Amino acid sequence: MGQTTGMPLLPATTKGPVPRAYRALAPDLARGGMLLFIALANAANFAFAGQPGLDGAPYGFQRVINFFLVAFVDSRAYPVFALMFGYGLVQLARRSDAAGTATRRILLRRNAWLVGFGAAHATLLYYGDFLGAYGIVGILATLLLLRRGDRFHSAVLWLWGLQLASVAVLAGRLVVDAKGGDAAVTNSPNPSLAATSYGNSVVDRLAEWPAHTAAVLPFIVVVWLGMWSGRRRILEDPAAHRVLLRCVAAGGLAVAFLGGLPYALVAAGAIHVDTATLEATAYLHSASGMSGGPGYVALFGLLALRFPKGRQLSSVEAVAALGRRSLSGYLLQSVAWTALFVPFTLDLGGSTYTAFAAAVAVWIVSVLAAGALEARGQRGPAEWLLRRLTYGR
Repeated sequence: MGQTTGMPLLPATTKGPVPRAYRALAPDLARGGMLLFIALANAANFAFAGQPGLDGAPYGFQRVINFFLVAFVDSRAYPVFALMFGYGLVQLARRSDAAGTATRRILLRRNAWLVGFGAAHATLLYYGDFLGAYGIVGILATLLLLRRGDRFHSAVLWLWGLQLASVAVLAGRLVVDAKGGDAAVTNSPNPSLAATSYGNSVVDRLAEWPAHTAAVLPFIVVVWLGMWSGRRRILEDPAAHRVLLRCVAAGGLAVAFLGGLPYALVAAGAIHVDTATLEATAYLHSASGMSGGPGYVALFGLLALRFPKGRQLSSVEAVAALGRRSLSGYLLQSVAWTALFVPFTLDLGGSTYTAFAAAVAVWIVSVLAAGALEARGQRGPAEWLLRRLTYGR
């Protein structure tokens, strides 16, 4: 693949976690920064015991929050982590190959344990878990995609072209068929989030999690795009890919924003449509959200260029530290939402403002905690456990 510029090369025989001096900033910064958007989406889901987690009759500043969540967060944050997951698979495989270890066995074991993490997370805390889906997709990617050649991997670009074409068709049909009316955004209920006892919530989650996991497995296409990017070390050397990153950031975020704009305007109460049009705007919003993944990742790649090693602000270092502990940060959020919003704990749900403030506050706390762990040279507890289970002592 050639050398990267702007960062030292990791010795080929290195095993274990990548030392900070050898880590590229962009992947960690993207993971840490986008955990804020994950917090905003999931806190709202808990607060309203359903998806998309919006007040259907917003007023005042709630309209602004609804617009922001729909246009920039919902269905636009999780593709970032799917893309970074694929990128990370390639990095792990490259390091394992260089160290002479059994790459396929390690990756399969790690992803199998991710499925286990997901099952535990979903059973104990939150049905909307993505870890199990990542583990399943990681196993499939390891077996079917990882060892393929460049020509095979280029097929994912054609798939993305088809996806963009489908978004354009959906947008065109919406323009032609849109009608006014009085339909309102309503939350699809999640029984586990409205359960009045912990035992009932566990029973509900055991039914909800498998269906949710099956529904999100198609993000393997986003993971595949991450693998394509990882093979080219795009985020490890963003300076050499500046033009590509600019085009992807501008194009991806434009598609995500414009595709989500009609639904965002309805959610904000700015326009009023009939039921059929509302359903069409929601479908376009979901389909266009996938483009937010590469768009946001490219944006963080460009942002990383502004903070070369030795000149990074302490706040940037702390966010990147959270990115290195994103698994722990993600699980911490579910603990926080359970403590704050479900009926059998503090029961603070039902308020857009409370959900938004809680999301920002919990993210800030996780950034500070990650910075403290970084200062002591300690990994996040979930990262430590996953590594121990994958590699042993």
